[in-house]
Amino acid sequence: MSAPKLTARERIDLLFDDGTFAEVDRLVTHRCRDFGMADRLVPGDGVIAGHGRVQGRVVYAFAQDFSVFGGSLSETNAAKIVKIMEAAMKVGAPVIGLNDSGGARIQEGVVSLAGYSDIFLRNTLASGVIPQISAIMGPCAGGAVYSPAITDFTIMVRGTSYMFVTGPDVIRAVTHEQVTMEELGGAMTHNEKSGVAHFVVDDDRDCLRLIRELLSFLPGNNVDDPPRVETSDPVDRADEALDTLVPVSPNQPYDMLEVIDAIVDDGHFLEVHQHFAKNMLVGFARLGGRPVGVVANQPACLAGTLDIDASVKAARFVRFCDAFNIPLVTFEDVPGFLPGTVQEWGGIIRHGAKLLYAFAEATVPKLTVITRKAYGGAYCVMASKHLRTDANFAWPTAEIAVMGAEGAVNILYKRELAAAEDQTATRAAKVAEYREKFANPNVAAERGYIDEVIAPRQTRAKLIAALATLTTKRDKNPPKKHGNIPL
Repeated sequence: MSAPKLTARERIDLLFDDGTFAEVDRLVTHRCRDFGMADRLVPGDGVIAGHGRVQGRVVYAFAQDFSVFGGSLSETNAAKIVKIMEAAMKVGAPVIGLNDSGGARIQEGVVSLAGYSDIFLRNTLASGVIPQISAIMGPCAGGAVYSPAITDFTIMVRGTSYMFVTGPDVIRAVTHEQVTMEELGGAMTHNEKSGVAHFVVDDDRDCLRLIRELLSFLPGNNVDDPPRVETSDPVDRADEALDTLVPVSPNQPYDMLEVIDAIVDDGHFLEVHQHFAKNMLVGFARLGGRPVGVVANQPACLAGTLDIDASVKAARFVRFCDAFNIPLVTFEDVPGFLPGTVQEWGGIIRHGAKLLYAFAEATVPKLTVITRKAYGGAYCVMASKHLRTDANFAWPTAEIAVMGAEGAVNILYKRELAAAEDQTATRAAKVAEYREKFANPNVAAERGYIDEVIAPRQTRAKLIAALATLTTKRDKNPPKKHGNIPL
């Protein structure tokens, strides 16, 4: 059973370093004089807003108070939130929203709706300028969901939080579907099915601890560099287990999380979107004390193929890292895009292009390690050298080709196989020949598409050395208002 919900004040106290929170507009009250509201004036009007320090760095935050008018949004309530968002942009500090609200305050009508629009505008203007994190710690319904949707990361609390545009009662009346609030918009629904939320936690305290940890990887704004920390993990640490981690059989799965954990500082990887599109891994780690964003295919799920959800998941993460000067490290083992009518009709071409666009557009330091398969267009998409990636490494087990050896042999030697007396032996010989001539990493290295073929145990040292070299990297895109990413 999860711990009981905390009050808005308790949440603020746990989020910030002790004694650092400075509240603004504490005495503000609503301006509505209709529907019996004139005599119901509560200082603060249902939201606590202000700034303080998290691990010594300035952070702005607001916490909706469900005990005051159900945390509903009023004109003055929205103005308080807008004020701290604008202040955060001026000083270049993150904004944290602790959401626990019944929605727009009905008594205020269109004024409360205007308040939401004012917040949405600031969310949009702040996007890519300062990090924005939303914690859903209670109800969040109707128009209220669009502010978290614009922010960078959304955290939901298991059992006590939910998000939806239209509630179960309306759905039942319109479509006759029977669904509970938890099924429709609960924490696991949005973490596992829709991908709307990035993290799920067990209670409020876990949520606030996670926010503090997430902030430790992020800069305050798009001009600053991410905070570096001291680490006792040796730069040249070599894990011999990496040398035998990739199976001999190209069709046998392995867990890419083991690769990541063996390479990053102290084996600590903060996975983002853990329950959504599990064939793709994204998250934060450190290398030599420096924060990096990790993007990796997961061979243990769908063989690490790229599908619609995995492409969108990774593309958004890549663009976040690029916006906030966080270097990108890609671990690649991808046999291609997931085939099938569901994917094609669902727009895998358009969605896969999002990831291609994101990697190509990114100007932060980019490093790629090919651990095994890098086939076809998926090779191009996963931060290949051709997308301005700075350092591309391959393990000896890497296979870089248009397609897998078996499929290629069936096409290239179709007639020869059909005429062979021993088709099995002939096919095996041709597969071996194809791998030697086309699929091994040395072929790509000869072209300069791979900078170095390395022993797996060397990966940590190679990545940290490359990052050190790229500390002063400066790259830019052609002048333009903005690109037209295939949404």
